[in-house]
Amino acid sequence: MAKKIGITETVLRDAHQSLLATRMPIEDMLPILEKMDKVGYHSIECWGGATFDSCLRFLDEDPWERLRILRKNLPNTKLQMLFRGQNMLGYRHYADDVLEYFVQKIVANGMDIIRIFDALNDIRNLETAIKATRKEGGHAQVAISYTTGDIFTTEYYVNYAKQIEEAGAHSICLKDMAALLTPYRTEELIKAIKGAVSIPVQLHTHYTSGLASMCMLKAVESGVDYIDTAMSPLALGTSHAPTESMVAALQGTEYDTGLDLVLLTEIREYFMKLRKKYIDSGLIDPKMLAVDANALIYQVPGGMLSNLLSQLKQAGKEDQLNDVLNEVPRVRKDAGFIPLVTPTSQIIGTQAVFNVITGERYKTVTKEFKGVVRGEYGKTPVPIDPEFRKKIIGDAEPIDCRPADLLKPELDTIREECAEWVEQEEDVLSYAQFGQVAVKFFEKRRNKKYGVDGKHSDKEKQVHPV
Repeated sequence: MAKKIGITETVLRDAHQSLLATRMPIEDMLPILEKMDKVGYHSIECWGGATFDSCLRFLDEDPWERLRILRKNLPNTKLQMLFRGQNMLGYRHYADDVLEYFVQKIVANGMDIIRIFDALNDIRNLETAIKATRKEGGHAQVAISYTTGDIFTTEYYVNYAKQIEEAGAHSICLKDMAALLTPYRTEELIKAIKGAVSIPVQLHTHYTSGLASMCMLKAVESGVDYIDTAMSPLALGTSHAPTESMVAALQGTEYDTGLDLVLLTEIREYFMKLRKKYIDSGLIDPKMLAVDANALIYQVPGGMLSNLLSQLKQAGKEDQLNDVLNEVPRVRKDAGFIPLVTPTSQIIGTQAVFNVITGERYKTVTKEFKGVVRGEYGKTPVPIDPEFRKKIIGDAEPIDCRPADLLKPELDTIREECAEWVEQEEDVLSYAQFGQVAVKFFEKRRNKKYGVDGKHSDKEKQVHPV
């Protein structure tokens, strides 16, 4: 029986997050949106991940306004985003009332599909987000953070997929952020997951190790429903398999996507000009476009590898990179074999660097690593050795419940803290996640409206309520 494969286009989010640190502004997207809306993609991933942070911190853009513009200009296409479970788009766990309000506003502003993941694959950290998404009428897709190691068997992933379905997710994504999947491992996993659940399954993998297209093809043959790709000018390297190539590969087969290659070629021409602009300005480092099979050897995400090297350079110890790469799996084992994805990859990597440059393991322990060991991020795939835990956290009380259960409702407090800056309800959520970064953005926004000093008369206040 013919099975049309759906394509999720990542060029407006993960592709530029992977290649140019999420620096594509909305004005670079606008001219091509009308054509992209005609393609017939399953969805366009265009928000969430690091886009929210980047809009506020670097691009002087309101991320909520970006979402509204995308919704208006892509009326016929489902919009999709990435969401870090109880962390939302920030870097700590938030109380349920904030998370529920965030989901309400995301859907109200036009989002269709919310891809939710937890760095530890702890289903407890996803349940509130799934329920909130369903309540608001959005599509809740839960992503499995893929990683490798003795305990990460096919059975482990199948069990997690069953938990995801039972928790009420509408679909599942196998999310291979570090490009660790190989084609035949993909085939094995997709067949097993598809055999265990009745909801659709999607594959997300990166091109870093050079295997993404082969993994995609094996996934398609094994029954996957949707795949993530990127328009070719912003594909390959640390990004994704090229959209046009995958469409061509499946054309005329039982898996035909039904997408028009001629239309995609017109869209490609637009992004080729952008690619040239980004390379010429230095936003894209050509190194990011190369295949790096080190990912398969060290099993470390590409971004984490460059981060480790940067930290070592700052300490004048870049010659110790191999020692750090050997230390990463040891630290990860001590921390309960957690998957390496934001924010855990940064936490494990930084601790490994300290262990090597101080010459003594855990002589210096970061606050974040203590948090992981204590249980602040959730339940680790393997229980942490009690003696090791005691050594790292001392007399602090370990957390064995869902971390958010210890958080009091905080939405009202956050509202009060940022009241003077609020011009739209969504500003509260920008402030909740990015604090002073959001305040700086609010200051700039006010200065643009009312002049350099940001002050305005009572009469103006009536016209422009803040």
